[in-house]
Amino acid sequence: MIKRFLSLEWKSFLRSASFGKSLGIKIFMGFLALYFILVFLGMGLLLYPGIKEIYPDKDPLPIVNSLLFYWILFDLVLRFFFQKLPVMSVKPLLTLPIKRSQVVNFVLGKSALSFFNFLPLFAIVPFGVTLIVKDYSVGPVLVWMFALVLIVLIINFLNFIIESLSAETELSFLPIILLTGGLYALNHFNIISFNEIFGNGFNAIYQSPILVLGLIGLLVLVYWFNFKLLRQKLFLDSGLKTKLKEVNASNLEWTKNFGDIAPFMQLDLKLIWRNKRTKSSVWMLAIGLLYGLFFYPQPTYQGLPWFFVFIGVFSTGIFLINFGQFIPAWDSGYYKLLMSQNIKYEQYLKSKFTLMAVSVIILFVLGIPYVFFGWKILLAHFAAAIYNIGVNTHVILYGGSFNRKKIDLSQKAAFNYQGTGAVQWLIGIPLLILPMGLFALFYFLIGFEIACLILAVLGIIGIVFHQKLMKAITAKYLQSKYKMISAFDQNN
Repeated sequence: MIKRFLSLEWKSFLRSASFGKSLGIKIFMGFLALYFILVFLGMGLLLYPGIKEIYPDKDPLPIVNSLLFYWILFDLVLRFFFQKLPVMSVKPLLTLPIKRSQVVNFVLGKSALSFFNFLPLFAIVPFGVTLIVKDYSVGPVLVWMFALVLIVLIINFLNFIIESLSAETELSFLPIILLTGGLYALNHFNIISFNEIFGNGFNAIYQSPILVLGLIGLLVLVYWFNFKLLRQKLFLDSGLKTKLKEVNASNLEWTKNFGDIAPFMQLDLKLIWRNKRTKSSVWMLAIGLLYGLFFYPQPTYQGLPWFFVFIGVFSTGIFLINFGQFIPAWDSGYYKLLMSQNIKYEQYLKSKFTLMAVSVIILFVLGIPYVFFGWKILLAHFAAAIYNIGVNTHVILYGGSFNRKKIDLSQKAAFNYQGTGAVQWLIGIPLLILPMGLFALFYFLIGFEIACLILAVLGIIGIVFHQKLMKAITAKYLQSKYKMISAFDQNN
């Protein structure tokens, strides 16, 4: 059965509609992984001589053991934000004569093969070999290395427990931040010295290898707890059923002022407010609006007027960037149904354009108080807002025609990379880097006012040719229509 699961995983990888884009990202991630492997390998090789150089009269092993507490905290936080439980698409399997326990064991076993679990070995093994070369007892060193491997696996399964228990909260990252931050604070202020507790514990394991059985028991416990949590979700009538909530209907009558695109705008607004993933776009507005406060109060940035446009594009276009980059993947759950209706695709896209353009105007108006830091900032924001409306809205809509990854709107928003592909990485070049580069070029060649004028003119040109640009973008979406339908039918 495990062989069959592996075969399904391989076919899913090869037959995915986003195979080409995913392969490119995987190659890039492979080089990144190689970099971290070399870093950890160097750390493992240089750790012993480095400690000896700093503390020539002390034993390096107890010092390393006393630092393991900080490594565990850092590893927990890193895994929570970047490592997700590799759950397959289990819905089709629920109708087949396959034991749920087999599926759960495969998923948990697959998580144990994560890169996060192999990476520490490139530091643990060289350091352990160095200890043996330096005449440490072979048996206790091997047990100590085995204990660290057990800790890695315990962190792996503990991360999934924390993620499962915090998944229902709106700010799902708060529990892990409070847990790790609280433990660090208790240790830092010497209320409870966790680094000494962990250090003494691993020193004891080195001296009495039989104590490693305690870690084995803890690993079995967290594995069993994960097994129990995941197994409960493999029921069609309970685990996969979403929690029912009372919907607060909003009065969206004002959208009728937008004519024939009003129904689509109403759908978008309801989608944004009623789902965890899209609701993050609303909270990001506050971050974008206040983004300038990180820079403008500092005298250093007052002498960098060419940087104002980057802040302006980001501040006025935060909703455009955050919401627009996943068009039309937001509607992937019912995209097939939407495309079977007698609707004009151009109206569907115009509703997205209107939402983004209106958000730019609102954010610019709310950001007018930045004039307190200088009139040049307001002028740069004004030029950036026009550029966002005339150029970036069209650029991001065109980029959406290449989206091929489905999005589950019920999933948490924080550090959720579902639906992210090569398009989302590449779209940042024309959205942010291009206007900043153009502005800097004309600023250094001619002057600040002319650089702002160039950006504003480009935006006005985009607004003037809006109808023709929308027809071209619509044609591209229609060309990709059936590829999108096929791709959104797949579970990425």
